[in-house]
Amino acid sequence: MAKTTVKKSKKTRRIVQHGQAHIMAGFNNTIVSITDEKGNVLTWATGWSSGFKGARESTPYAAQMTAENAVQKAKTLHSIESVDVYVKWIGIGREQCIRGLISAGVELRAIYDITPIPHNGCRKKKVRKL
Repeated sequence: MAKTTVKKSKKTRRIVQHGQAHIMAGFNNTIVSITDEKGNVLTWATGWSSGFKGARESTPYAAQMTAENAVQKAKTLHSIESVDVYVKWIGIGREQCIRGLISAGVELRAIYDITPIPHNGCRKKKVRKL
C-alpha cells in the first residue's frame, strides 16, 4: 500500500496597518492586547510576561514596559503602524501605558475610556436599627 502524505502549507502572517490597543489597567496588573479592526487579538502582554512579579506588576513603569513589549511584538509580526486606544479600569498605570505606546513608535489615532460605570447599581443595604 502506498502512503499518502498531506502537504502542509506555511502559515502566512497578516499585515495589519491599523489596529486597536485594549488596555486593562487594574489594581493588581496591567494587560495590553493589540487587535485588528474587528477585535481579533494579534498580540498581548501583561506585567507578568514583561518580567514583573507580585506587587510590581501594577506599577506605572511595569505598565509602560508592558505596552512597549506588546507593540514591539505587533510591529515585528504584523507590521502595525497606528492604533486606537481603549482604556478600561482605574489602575495607576493608565497614563504611563499610553506613554509606552507612544514611545514604542506607534501612532495614536484616538483614545477612548470604556470603564464600566453603573447607571443605577445594586440595591443599597437596609438601614441599621439600634
